Amino acid sequence: MGKPVLLTVDDDPGVSRAVARDLRRRYGADFRIIRADSAMDALDALRELKLRGEMVAAMLADYRMPQMNGIEFLEQAMDLFPRARRALLTAYADTDAAIQAINLVDVDHYLLKPWDPPEEKLYPVVDALIETWRATGDTAVQETKVIGHRWSAPSFQARDFLARNAVPYRYFSVEEPEGLRLLEAAGACPEDIPVVITSDGAALCQPSDAQIAGAVGLSTEPSAEFYDLVVVGAGPAGLGAAVYGASEGLRTVLVERQATGGQAGQSSRIENYLGFPDGVSGAQLTDRARRQARKFGAETLSAREVTGLEARGSARVVHFGDGTEISAHSIVLATGVAYRTLDAPGVAELTGRGVFYGSAVTEAPACAGQDVYIVGGANSAGQAAVFFSKHAKRVVLLIRGESLRSSMSHYLIEQLDGIENVSVRNYTQVAQAHGDDHLERVTLVDARDGSTETVASGYLFVFIGAAPRTEWLDGTLVRDELGFLRTGPDLIRSEQRPPGWTLQRDPYYMESSIPGVFVAGDVRAASVKRVASAVGEGAMAVTLVHRYLGEQ
Repeated sequence: MGKPVLLTVDDDPGVSRAVARDLRRRYGADFRIIRADSAMDALDALRELKLRGEMVAAMLADYRMPQMNGIEFLEQAMDLFPRARRALLTAYADTDAAIQAINLVDVDHYLLKPWDPPEEKLYPVVDALIETWRATGDTAVQETKVIGHRWSAPSFQARDFLARNAVPYRYFSVEEPEGLRLLEAAGACPEDIPVVITSDGAALCQPSDAQIAGAVGLSTEPSAEFYDLVVVGAGPAGLGAAVYGASEGLRTVLVERQATGGQAGQSSRIENYLGFPDGVSGAQLTDRARRQARKFGAETLSAREVTGLEARGSARVVHFGDGTEISAHSIVLATGVAYRTLDAPGVAELTGRGVFYGSAVTEAPACAGQDVYIVGGANSAGQAAVFFSKHAKRVVLLIRGESLRSSMSHYLIEQLDGIENVSVRNYTQVAQAHGDDHLERVTLVDARDGSTETVASGYLFVFIGAAPRTEWLDGTLVRDELGFLRTGPDLIRSEQRPPGWTLQRDPYYMESSIPGVFVAGDVRAASVKRVASAVGEGAMAVTLVHRYLGEQ
C-alpha cells in the first residue's frame, strides 16, 4: 500500500501551493501530499482514494471557499474517511467559525492564517494530527473542554477569555447528554458551571481567569523579580511598548489583566490602519504584535490584576492582587479604557446573558436569525454592526444624536449604508432590559418626545464611551477630573511642579507625576483614541524610558 495522504484544499491557488509546499518539505518522505483548489475537487479525490483503498491521515480545509465552505466540506469528507484527522484553515476574523467547527463538525484543530513560520504555527498542529491518527485512528485530538449554559454569565466569561487568548476549546451545554456525562465524569454537577476540563483531564469548577490561564499553558508567573521595563496593559499601546522595549535590549515584561489586544483586539476589522489597505482584524493585528514581542524576548503575564504602584528608591514597584510584586527601573502604563456601563433597569442583571459589553464574538453564531441591537455611534459600534450583520437577521444601531457623522469615520458610515440588514435609530436610548434567565425584550425611548417602544431581542451589545481604569492609582499619580493620567506639559499646566516630583527637570512629554513611570495610549489625558496613535505612543514611551535610564 502507498504512503498515507495529507490532503489540503484551498480555492486560492497561491495559498494552496504554499500549504502543499510546506507540508511536502516536512512530511514528503512519509506521506503523499495532495492539494485541491475547490471542495468539489477535493471530494472527488477522496472518493478516488476510497475506491483505491488508500489511507488519508489528515485533511486541512480553508474555511472561506465558494459553493461549499470548509466546514461543509469536512462534514462530507468525514463520511468517506471518518478516521482522518481534520483541521480548518481560517483567517483571524473567522475564529468564531473555527470554534463552531470544533463544536459541530468534530474538527481537531483550527490553523490561523498566516502560518509563518511553519515550524511554529503549522508543523506542531500537523504533528498532533498525525500522532493521533497513528495512535488510535478514531480518537479525537485532546483539547480544552468547557461545560456551561448558554445563558450563564460565568460560562460566557470563560469562553470569552479562551477565545480572546486564541486558545481552541470545545463547548458542551449542560442541556446536552454529552455535557452531563462530562460533568459526571468530573465529579461535578450543573450548579458548578462553568467547568473547564484541560487536555490532561484536570477539571476546574467555576475557575477564575488566572486559574484557566495557568491550566491551558498561558504564562502567569514572572521569571524574574526585577526588569528594565514593566508594561502594564497589553492593548495596542502596551504591545507597541513591549515590542520596542524588548527589541532595543530592555528586559521587558508585559502584564495583562484579561487578554492581549484590549478593545482593539475585539474589533472584527480595522480598515484605516496604515499598511493594511484591505483592513485587518483586531485579533490578527494583536497576534502579530504578540508574536513580535515574544520574538524579541518580551515576557507576557496573563490574567494578572495590578492593584498598586510605588517608587521604592530608584526602583518602580508593581503590586498584584495576590500580594506579590515585581520591580523595574521603569514602567509604562497602558491600561486603556473600559466601556461605560449602561444605566438602565434590568441591564446589570442580564449582563452576560444577552447583554454584552464589546463585540463578544463568541456569541455571533447564536445570533443567526435574530434581531441584534447595538448601543453606540463610534467606530467600535460600527465595526460590530458590520460583523454581526453577517450572522444576524437584522442589526439596529441605537444612537442618542442626530446622525453618525459626528462620531464615526466616514468610510465606516458608507460601509454601513451599503448593508441591507443594518439600520440606524436616531435620538434613541435604552430605557429597560427585560427577561427572566436571559434577555428577551428591550424598551427604547425617543429622546425627542419621550415615547417608548418595546422590541423583542435576545442580544444587546453596548459601546457607550470609555472610562479609564485608574482607580487603583488614586493618590499615587496625578489624574484629571475624568480619571485620565496627566503627563508632561499637562502636569506643568495643572501644577507648578507635580506633587512628589523629586527631579530638577520637568517631566518628559509622556512621563507621569512619578519619574520613570510613563503613560501611553487611551489612558493618557488628551491622547488621540486611535489604534495607530496608541502604537506610536507605546514606541515613543520607550524612547523616553531610554532617556530616563540614561540619567540614572
